[in-house]
Amino acid sequence: MDHTALHDEPAAPHTTAPRLRRMSLYEVVAERLRDMVLEGELAPGSRISEKRLCESFEVSRTPLREALKVLANEGLVELLPNRGAKVTEVDPQAVADLFEVMTELEGLSGRLLAERADDTAIAEIRALHEQMLDHYRRQERQDYFALNQHLHRRLTEIADNGVLLELETSLTVKVTRARYAANLQLGRWEESAREHAEILAALEARDAETLSRTMRDHMRRTGEAVLQGLGAAESLEKQ
Repeated sequence: MDHTALHDEPAAPHTTAPRLRRMSLYEVVAERLRDMVLEGELAPGSRISEKRLCESFEVSRTPLREALKVLANEGLVELLPNRGAKVTEVDPQAVADLFEVMTELEGLSGRLLAERADDTAIAEIRALHEQMLDHYRRQERQDYFALNQHLHRRLTEIADNGVLLELETSLTVKVTRARYAANLQLGRWEESAREHAEILAALEARDAETLSRTMRDHMRRTGEAVLQGLGAAESLEKQ
């Protein structure tokens, strides 16, 4: 992960194109810290060295502490009174509860998608699916899962329910962290790729019942694999 300096960029030249909101410095720091936690660079249970991170990011403590508050709200770090912060542990029971909820949300998303996805949206999902399979065939695991996350978000956006999108957005960070912690094996990756093909087929057929079931089953099986992986990791730590 690139830890180059986080300096304000010069103002963009005048353009008639729509302006994108510039991220505040603490938001940029929060994004990088989030990646460090999700990818295990900051290990579960480890104390966070504000001094080291400030030096690495070349920022003051103020944006770093604001970023830590963001991650605390996401459940990724715990703020310790007068003692800094530490990375939270991955709790298997909490992960089980998480996937229980996500499974039901996916079922709802599938029903809404079958009703609301137009031809353009379905074509977009097919294109993303084909790109994802290209990464799978080339064994580009990191690129595959990054695109996989984007595809799932687009499915939720196309389902066009603001509350559903808000819920899934907040929970997806925890799902991603659990998947990294579990270090899913190649067999699950192969299975997941097949399940995505089934989801696409049901979406193209606009079959609400099948789409809802396949999306639920996909999330449920992912949860089972994650919990199995977490159990294996815990056993290795105890040896």
